[in-house]
Amino acid sequence: MIAVQLYTLRTELQDPTRLGAVLQRLREIGYRSVEVAGLGSKAVGRFAEELRRADLVACAAHVALDRLASDLDSVAGECSEWGCEYVVIPSLPEDYRSEHGYLRFAAEAAELASRLRPSGLHLVYHNHSHELERFGQRTGLETLFATASPDALQAELDTYWLQYGGANPADWIRSYKHRVPLVHVKDMAIDRGRPVDVEVGEGNLNWVEILSACRDAGTRWLVVEQDNPRLDPMQSVAISYANLVKLVERVELEG
Repeated sequence: MIAVQLYTLRTELQDPTRLGAVLQRLREIGYRSVEVAGLGSKAVGRFAEELRRADLVACAAHVALDRLASDLDSVAGECSEWGCEYVVIPSLPEDYRSEHGYLRFAAEAAELASRLRPSGLHLVYHNHSHELERFGQRTGLETLFATASPDALQAELDTYWLQYGGANPADWIRSYKHRVPLVHVKDMAIDRGRPVDVEVGEGNLNWVEILSACRDAGTRWLVVEQDNPRLDPMQSVAISYANLVKLVERVELEG
């Protein structure tokens, strides 16, 4: 199923009076779900109502580690109200970015997951490229997922950041079969010698291979995201949706 990461549209989500129109437009494009991030503080209170009005569901929410640790009950309440199943740590603070830090977070994840579980919520980690730094024979990301149990921590792998870090996104997705319920589908192009994130299907990633890996791994949600769209953000997510639907159909036909 296809969702959209609201962080892509964050500039349009600061004004609560525009929230309903933004969500309704996403529904018109074809999206059935959103991943929550980038909401303005004044928009949070009316988000559940506007979500229902637009006939959308929230598959997941990005929550900073410090907020989750200090305000877990409020996070769980929001996610339950929005219908989320996954609570995603979008990144770790700088002082966790070492072998010891990843081991430390793996232990913390077990405790956080046990506190989320009674609310029917699963803890997930989203990668960037810095987790691909090696410490001995393993990357930080490998250390994290080898130490934390699948019951405690699942993965939201980001195709752009894996590619940016020199990894093959499809290989990583397959290596975490049944542990990667969400994948950030984000394409990479080269602009004047520099990598940039672009709409799905408009860059250089091998989407047939990636989507086949998602199918094989049991991924539930393909989450469209761009950190910094070069076009109008709503136009970008519309292009990504149309291209992704065609690519998914192609993978399904090719079996």
